[in-house]
Amino acid sequence: MLACAGARLGLKTHVFAPEADSPAFDVCAARTIAAYDDEQALAAFAAAVDVVTYEFENVPARTAALLAGLRPVRPSPAALAATQDRLVEKELLAELGIATAPYMRVDDAGAMARAVAQFGRPSILKTRRFGYDGKGQALVREGADLAVTFRSLGGGPAILEAVVPFSREVSVVAARGIDGAFAAYDVCENRHENHILKLTTAPARIAPQTAERAVGLARRIAEALDYVGVLAVEMFVVETAAGEELRVNEIAPRVHNSGHWTLDGALTSQFEQHMRAVAGWPLGATDRRGREVEMENLIGEEALAYDAVLREKGACLHLYGKAQARPGRKMGHVTRIRD
Repeated sequence: MLACAGARLGLKTHVFAPEADSPAFDVCAARTIAAYDDEQALAAFAAAVDVVTYEFENVPARTAALLAGLRPVRPSPAALAATQDRLVEKELLAELGIATAPYMRVDDAGAMARAVAQFGRPSILKTRRFGYDGKGQALVREGADLAVTFRSLGGGPAILEAVVPFSREVSVVAARGIDGAFAAYDVCENRHENHILKLTTAPARIAPQTAERAVGLARRIAEALDYVGVLAVEMFVVETAAGEELRVNEIAPRVHNSGHWTLDGALTSQFEQHMRAVAGWPLGATDRRGREVEMENLIGEEALAYDAVLREKGACLHLYGKAQARPGRKMGHVTRIRD
């Protein structure tokens, strides 16, 4: 989707990926198939491009740092490193005075027992790295063996989070340019099934002042990271006697699944916006089309029902070209714009 958005603007995309069947290879101008630690391949790749970006946060920080010595990397390797590690991310938010779920560092089973004693059950154990769509997480229930739960996630560095009693989950998808310009899309509301995003609706059903605060938090984070490109900030909305409060859950240093609605539902999609930002171009307008926009993920074999979607008036179908429809795998999405 980034490559397609770039092509519309006359930008040629060279994709570096370790998988020979990467869907982006179908629509890019050039490709490199190599491991992320192949320094010779990385050097040749850098020599062939003007600027480097990434579309997921599990690119090794060393890879980004090596490339940054050869070409501009946007967002920066520092922003990538800060968002790759859940503990580092939480500490950054704490420094900015931004509320999150209460958390504790967990490096071994003993530390986990102490954290559970403080936060109680249920609570959530999360690996510090490589977690998405519910992977790298375990709910600590009543009666659960703490040592077994800790080992179930590999026994590596982790954090334990207290459960947040939220009323809804929302996210801010926004962009920051090289010149510091900032543009945010409507705050959107997200519904998950089996820890995987199923439905996103824009705008979110929250008070206008809550939406304004959410965008303000995203801007503070982007400025603190000296960020260039599109990022997403996932948040919990908590109902209190004083009104709606926000807790930041995660920062994603990339275009984000909850921003896929912008592909048809906004004047500038998040993908074009990212390409504009990393190229050093002006940011585009983020106005929403229609009264409401809904994005539904097609997960696993749901994508095989594409015929019904194509017959649905007003539905915009996007299939990702993945070869195999596995359970829990995002295979595409549908966007619906309400007049």
